[in-house]
Amino acid sequence: MHHLPFYPGPGAHSLPFEEAPNHIKPKAAKMLERKKGINLNIGCGEAVIPNYLGMDKRPLKNVDIVHDLEVFPYPLPDACCHNIVGSHIIEHIKPWLMIELMDELWRIMKPKGALAFSLPYAGSPGFWQDPTHCNGCNEATWQYFDPEYPLYQVYKPKPWKIEKGFPVWQATGNMEVMLIKREEKSSRLKTVT
Repeated sequence: MHHLPFYPGPGAHSLPFEEAPNHIKPKAAKMLERKKGINLNIGCGEAVIPNYLGMDKRPLKNVDIVHDLEVFPYPLPDACCHNIVGSHIIEHIKPWLMIELMDELWRIMKPKGALAFSLPYAGSPGFWQDPTHCNGCNEATWQYFDPEYPLYQVYKPKPWKIEKGFPVWQATGNMEVMLIKREEKSSRLKTVT
């Protein structure tokens, strides 16, 4: 079976991290060892954001962590990210994996860390133009992740807070959203005696 040079084939990046030590470049490994936290650009492709490590399933030149966003868990420790950004990646995530993806981002985010997404608005021409877009999101989508909204009760995922003023819809057909990691409330039941 022939594979394009930028796509090593199905399952190439789904090995357990211990069996694939070259998935994290030495620069990224050193930053993680310091345990001070990182900024992470998920689905980065060839884009470089200063002071951010890039994570993508394709082993491109500027990718620091080669890992498929749809394979959980990520090869990162708990609470290691100050900020996570994703530019035009969420619309490529299989919809049935969205809750699990958001829970995994919550796991690797430090308390009160910021998660920012830019994506085409569901149903916009920008959403429909790309044949790989499969996950349409609108302003209500994010309410499923914030306990202050009734829609949160449908799935009860790890809790995020929709930052004030977001989501923002742009005339270009794109949407931006910022979420802040909330602490998980204890679900211990009290016993009445």
